[in-house]
Amino acid sequence: MKGTVGELGEFGLIRELTSRLTTTPAVRVGPGDDAAVVAAPDRRVVASTDILLEGRHFRRDWSTAYDVGRKAAAQNLADIAAMGAVPTALLLGLVVPAELPATWPTELMDGLRDECQVAGAAVVGGDVVRGDTIMISITALGDLRNQEPVTRAGAQPGDVVAVTGWLGWSAAGYAVLSRGFRSPRAFVEAHRRPEPPYHAGPAAAGLGATAMCDVSDGLIADLGHIAEASKVRIDIRSGAIDIPSQMNDIGQAVGVDPLQWVLTGGEDHAIVATFPPDVKLPARWKVIGEVLNPSALPQVTVDGAPWTSKGGWDHFSDIE
Repeated sequence: MKGTVGELGEFGLIRELTSRLTTTPAVRVGPGDDAAVVAAPDRRVVASTDILLEGRHFRRDWSTAYDVGRKAAAQNLADIAAMGAVPTALLLGLVVPAELPATWPTELMDGLRDECQVAGAAVVGGDVVRGDTIMISITALGDLRNQEPVTRAGAQPGDVVAVTGWLGWSAAGYAVLSRGFRSPRAFVEAHRRPEPPYHAGPAAAGLGATAMCDVSDGLIADLGHIAEASKVRIDIRSGAIDIPSQMNDIGQAVGVDPLQWVLTGGEDHAIVATFPPDVKLPARWKVIGEVLNPSALPQVTVDGAPWTSKGGWDHFSDIE
């Protein structure tokens, strides 16, 4: 596609974007009307929203528009799965400059569509607006399928803490990219396109998970959300967490202990949950800690001691 967004025009852009979409049985009315209609058999809808800003959450010299679309969808659909729900639909709000090549938003939509297909969902509508910089707003919807939502508030002393998915890969990839390199490719791709274990969320709910969230801000930070909501202390056993040899190599090259990435790096969108100790967990889940009674120590400890290194994501802080 040649030309810019401005040359294509608002309605031309909308036609190009919606022509690339697929659907699912849950979508009763898709793009093109005043609003979409999505089936909610459970009669409850799980909803989550995020905003991505160019220069803050993605860089066009690091990631293609397709990469950004996959990542934008993944981080929202992972939130749905982490409630124990099945993703069903996604809505897009897009702000772009008029001089942006028209191929960029269409490739973005391809990424959104393809990530939705991985999760079993579909893009059902949205809006486009002209602005000075690229901003992407995503709203994801999901269905609980007659299960109760798994919140952050149900962890009990004696529960085990288990995780499924990658930890620290995105942060290691970020470290590689920020130093001007593009390999090891697996870690760079993990930063550009996270791969959340969508099906593990509803499965965990069925296994009796007491609390759950996706790892978007960092393992310690996100377990801290669970500990605070549940009024418990959580202790992580660092020796229970596998660190790939290539991550060790990257850490040695850049002078960073890879455990820092594993414990505080976000954007992998792994799923961490607490379970009663007698639950038999599938092999995909790795037990990495336990839930304890609250104490004077910080709510999340590592090997029984406070974690003193900085880390974890806060949108209104310069500390990452």
